Amino acid sequence: MPPEVRSPTVRRRELGALLRSLRQARGMTVEQVAAELLCSPSKVSRMETGSRAATLRDVRDLCDLYDVTDPAERERMSRLAAEGKQQGWWQEYELPYSTYVGLEQEAITMRIYQSAVVPGLFQVADYTRAIHQVGIPSFDEALIEARVRERGTRQEVLARLDPPRVEVILDEAVLRRPIGGPRVMGSQLSRVAEVARLPRVTVQVLPFAVGAHPALESDFVILGFGERAPRVVYVEDLAGQIYVERAQDVDRYEQVFEHLRVMSSSPQDSVKIIKEVRESYIGDKARG
Repeated sequence: MPPEVRSPTVRRRELGALLRSLRQARGMTVEQVAAELLCSPSKVSRMETGSRAATLRDVRDLCDLYDVTDPAERERMSRLAAEGKQQGWWQEYELPYSTYVGLEQEAITMRIYQSAVVPGLFQVADYTRAIHQVGIPSFDEALIEARVRERGTRQEVLARLDPPRVEVILDEAVLRRPIGGPRVMGSQLSRVAEVARLPRVTVQVLPFAVGAHPALESDFVILGFGERAPRVVYVEDLAGQIYVERAQDVDRYEQVFEHLRVMSSSPQDSVKIIKEVRESYIGDKARG
């Protein structure tokens, strides 16, 4: 099944941004809105951030409260609420990062920095398996294969008629760490070089030689949605997932990415580096 283009995750965020804008235009606080709706302030906040789906009744009551009288606008908001409650294809996998996949599936721009592994959008199946085989707690084979299928479906966004603009910066360590061994790495780097040729994909390598840089302790993805929803930064570690949404914080990540981009090898030179490292794995495989 092809990926869902109209992601319910993004629909909720789009509606939430509209609701927040309407509330602020009325000069009301979250607490005041909650008092009017006879609900908790946390419910209002969750609707505005998109972490909670608004019901059609919520939309009706909020439109009345905010004096939204245009039938077309009320219909638009009701449609967003209905679409925000639909199921995305990824939800059947019960992923701990399900919200991220929902955002990724409709992002129009992605700026990715990775210091340790190839991003999921570029991974080949054996590379994905090798990563999950060392997970703690351990993953059973069925779950590992589910992760392989999930990544394969996610990658279909790159083949769409109007694919997202994807900029990727890989620390040189990503190329040098032999995840899965020489055969797997040779195949994986061939895939990275292949994807880097797509017209809306840019891959750059951040060489060891640059030394210190502003993202030494952080991997991240900046997702953009144009005018439909606010930008968000996704950060993941052993403790879970973090979604950075405050505009000033997202701007900081954008600035860091720009610094990394300038410090990295050019896209053309980066592909040469990737191919050179790939050849070293192919040579290791032949000698083995």
